[in-house]
Amino acid sequence: MKILMIGGTGTISMAITRLLASQQHEVILLNRGSRNAELPDNVRVIQGDISDEAAIRNLLAGMKFDAVGEFIGFTRDQIERDVRLFSGITKQYLYISSASAYQKPLSDPVITESTPLSNPYWQYSRDKIACEEYLMQAYRETGFPVTIVRPSHTYDERSVPLGVHGKMGSWQVLRRMLDGKPVIIHGDGTSHWTITHNSDFAKAYCGLVGNLHAIGQAYQIMSEERVTWNQIYEIIADALGCKLDTCHIPSDFLAAVSDNDYDFEGSLLGDKACSVQFDTSKIRRTVPEFTVSVRADQGIRQTVAHILAHPELQIEDPAFDAWCDRVISAYRQLEDMLKHE
Repeated sequence: MKILMIGGTGTISMAITRLLASQQHEVILLNRGSRNAELPDNVRVIQGDISDEAAIRNLLAGMKFDAVGEFIGFTRDQIERDVRLFSGITKQYLYISSASAYQKPLSDPVITESTPLSNPYWQYSRDKIACEEYLMQAYRETGFPVTIVRPSHTYDERSVPLGVHGKMGSWQVLRRMLDGKPVIIHGDGTSHWTITHNSDFAKAYCGLVGNLHAIGQAYQIMSEERVTWNQIYEIIADALGCKLDTCHIPSDFLAAVSDNDYDFEGSLLGDKACSVQFDTSKIRRTVPEFTVSVRADQGIRQTVAHILAHPELQIEDPAFDAWCDRVISAYRQLEDMLKHE
């Protein structure tokens, strides 16, 4: 198949690009050049900015695709542009949405593709919902061949899954652990979460590419393994070979003291603070070969080892480190004050 990937080098999409290339598909990436040096030799790159619609139309003139994968579409205007660009030149358009779009709070503890979409806490999620609604309308009215994919927390070898971190990624939290400093875990750490290694996600996604049963459908792709946030942080500390010092802080408190730099109202109250249990029977019916091979503890340990072996991934974030110190100190002082009243 001839497959165009918009982006193609991110946390989710790099694994998909590599797997499709290994399956000997003709894979073409449309992006601005990030991480292209890490691509397989048989992947072709068209450098361009998808936001420049006229320029992209010229770059793609005369080309047709079996599938187009969109990984960097976040708002409705971007998706409207894609429908204009790819109507009539692709047999399938796969859109990456988000499991954070599901209703908060949940009315049912088990999440399926039929769970209502509604998130009052996070604009990111509401934008994804608007994109989905527009694409399904285009499918119903014009036959635009959309497949919607909803990932949950997917990670790769460059960053461990965390609930509370800064803009520069996960390293500063690992650095705090190594230095014996306390790290923030939202809530009491006992809520259940699902993390999925990108190599497992790619297997299901690639099974949807060119799959006639996937047109007009939405699928959630993730592991069904559930771990608590306490377990996630304990695995990380153990992989680092250090003792874990935690400060459990309520999610609504973190949301209240966060600012424009750290939007914990959206990422926590609208996502990670909620216990989740996903039903993946639909994707397994459509892609029977899909299996999850990387257990949470295995994937985290592999990622920690990779980060420790690659200094370029150890990006310091002093602003977040100082923010953690202030929040932890203030919260512990409040606890102590109330305890001794």
